Amino acid sequence: MTGIQKAILVVVLVPVFMSLLSISSINVILPSVQESLDASNTAIQWVLSGYTLAFGVLLVAGGRAGDTFGRGKLFVAGLVLFGLGSLLAGFALNGPMLVAARLITGFGSGLLNPQTVGFIQQFFDGPLRARAFASFGSVVGVSVAIGPVLGGGLIALAGPDWGWRWTFLVNVPIAVTAIIVAYRTFPTAAWVRHVPEGASAEPGKPDLDPVGTVAFTLGTLLVMWTFLEIDTGGIYWAMLPVGIVILIWWVWWERRYKRRGGAPMVDMALFRNRPYRNGSLLISLFFTGSTSVWVTVAIFLQTGHGISALTAALVGVPSAIATTISSQIAGRYVLSAGRAMVAWGMSVTLLALSSSMLVIVGVQLWDWSIWWLIATLSLLGVAQGFIVSPNQTLSLIEVPAHVSGVAGAVMQTGQRVGTSVGTAIITSTLFGVAAVYSWNWAFVSAFGIIMLLVAIAMAVAITDIRGTRRTHAAVPQGREAR
Repeated sequence: MTGIQKAILVVVLVPVFMSLLSISSINVILPSVQESLDASNTAIQWVLSGYTLAFGVLLVAGGRAGDTFGRGKLFVAGLVLFGLGSLLAGFALNGPMLVAARLITGFGSGLLNPQTVGFIQQFFDGPLRARAFASFGSVVGVSVAIGPVLGGGLIALAGPDWGWRWTFLVNVPIAVTAIIVAYRTFPTAAWVRHVPEGASAEPGKPDLDPVGTVAFTLGTLLVMWTFLEIDTGGIYWAMLPVGIVILIWWVWWERRYKRRGGAPMVDMALFRNRPYRNGSLLISLFFTGSTSVWVTVAIFLQTGHGISALTAALVGVPSAIATTISSQIAGRYVLSAGRAMVAWGMSVTLLALSSSMLVIVGVQLWDWSIWWLIATLSLLGVAQGFIVSPNQTLSLIEVPAHVSGVAGAVMQTGQRVGTSVGTAIITSTLFGVAAVYSWNWAFVSAFGIIMLLVAIAMAVAITDIRGTRRTHAAVPQGREAR
């Protein structure tokens, strides 16, 4: 890996890490935020969901803009918004100001995150690309588990009034440093539109497909918003079918726009690419279940067993370390192992989830120690390292670099929508079962739903493996598939 490649990887992954921390750390600090600002329950809900909505709805538009205008420009623009939003959040005077700051931060994350995938596709190839995505997977895994520890630790160190503020303010110097380093180290190619080899590089008016962009953004917003407000019901449930109809119309529009000679926001030809299509579907399903693991564990330990927020957060640290290590190992072998590595990782995930359920059954029936969860959740961390980054590598392996930003953004949007849907359904199940039976059986029920979703994702991975084998079998001996 060259010096420039190392610099690019560090510069793009550190802000991504911080943007994901902004999701995972927020639950721990919300009680302190509400008390410090005397904020309403509605404002607190929007502190949580506003960032997620802003982040999710801008991903594909941000990826398309990066492919069109140059990824470096959109990356820096995202950093500016992310840093500004974090600064305003840290000095928020009331609930509405904090909500506005979180929206700005979310828009920044939505712009900078898809550029990361685009940069890796553009500046890395072969085994080096797999290793770069392995680092990306480590960042995703660690950020989910470390976020609550960071939030709880800062509140313990700085107190309830300033601790939550520092969870936002710590992002500001990181964003400023990343902007400076980006301008100093990014090559010229990072700041201009990536043109495929042999294609015309003549400048022309960019086609941003405004109708498609608005339709996709609105449809995604309505679908995500429905599940973020699942407990409210009423009009919010009416948004779901409207959002789905808009997204179906968007697919029709994109195909029509291309037939008429336009450059669609997302070329539907991407989904004729089997590795990309299956990889996008299976990771969306996987995130629908897996991202609720740590929410479930945190609520279960704190509310169900009276364990402090910081102690509950520390339970995830061994898992985060395991993910970091296994992601790096997976990055070295994913190109030779193929999608079988992902399927294997999901089988270990099912083992870890079932083992965790067995531990809690033991707690309920045989007075086992609840801390056995640390071991089973560490196994889960090992498994995740063989799923997230390997799937990213394999899904994008045949995607051209000049559309990799939008292709990666579509995958990330599926993950964000899946996270919203899964969190809503699984946490509702958790609280519902706890109200009728006990917190232990609620945990088992929630993890049972997660297992079902992972099993479905695993079925998609197995289907992809069989499709690959059929394709290879159809190639005459002595010839290579192209």
